Amino acid sequence: MGNKGNQPTLPVPNKKAWRLTVDPVTIFPLSPQHFSNHIHPMTKIPAPYHQNGPSPWHDVSAGDKTAEGIVRCLVEIPMGSSNKYEIDKETGLLCLDRVLHSAVYYPANYGFIPQTLADDGDPLDILVLGAGPVYPLTIVKARAIGLMLMKDQDELDHKVIAVPVGDPEYRDCNDVHDLPPHRLAVLRRFFEDYKILEHKTVVVDDILPAKEALPVIAESIATYKKWRAGEKVILNQQ
Repeated sequence: MGNKGNQPTLPVPNKKAWRLTVDPVTIFPLSPQHFSNHIHPMTKIPAPYHQNGPSPWHDVSAGDKTAEGIVRCLVEIPMGSSNKYEIDKETGLLCLDRVLHSAVYYPANYGFIPQTLADDGDPLDILVLGAGPVYPLTIVKARAIGLMLMKDQDELDHKVIAVPVGDPEYRDCNDVHDLPPHRLAVLRRFFEDYKILEHKTVVVDDILPAKEALPVIAESIATYKKWRAGEKVILNQQ
C-alpha cells in the first residue's frame, strides 16, 4: 500500500530521530534557522510526569516480550462502536470523548500500549483485530503484525496493528500482508474518513510490515521511561 496521488510522505519511524508526546504540552514556534530535517515547527515538550491515582496507562506493564512484538494492551473502544472512549488522565477512568461525526464505526478493537509515550500526546495507539468486540479496559495480550503511518492535524499519530495471541483464527498471522487486501483497505479508509465532518485532516501514508512496528514500540517505551524519570524529552519531531 503506497502513497496515493499527491499525499505527503510521512517519515519512516525507525529512524533515530523518532521521538514521541503527552498531555499537557507546551508548543513553541521555531524560527526557520532552527529547522532541520528532524525538527518540525510544532515540536512539543511534555509537562512533567504526574499521577493522581491508579492509572491503566501508568500502572499496567507492556509486558516482557515487547522486543518480539508481543505486548499487553488495553482496549478503550470495542470494534463496531461509534463512540470514542479514552482514558481520562486525571482519574484513570474511561470517559466518552466524543461520538464520531460520520456514519462510521471502529473496524477493530482500539486501545493503547501502557507505559509508552507517543507523538500525539498519548500512549502508543494499537488496533487489535479479532472476530468480535472486546470490552473496554480489557487487557489483551497481542502480537504486532504491522504499523499504520498516520498524520492527524499535523501530528504524527502512527498506530500499531496487532492480533490477539490467544485467537486461533489469527494463529498463523504474523504480518499485515497475511491479511486480505480488503481488510487493510477498510482500516485505511476508516481513518481517512472518520474526521471529515469535523473538518479535520487525517493522512494515512502507508501500512508497513511487522518489523517496522518493533522500533516504534521500543522507542515509545524508552521515551516514556525518560519522561517518567524526569528527563527532558522533545516530541513530534518530523
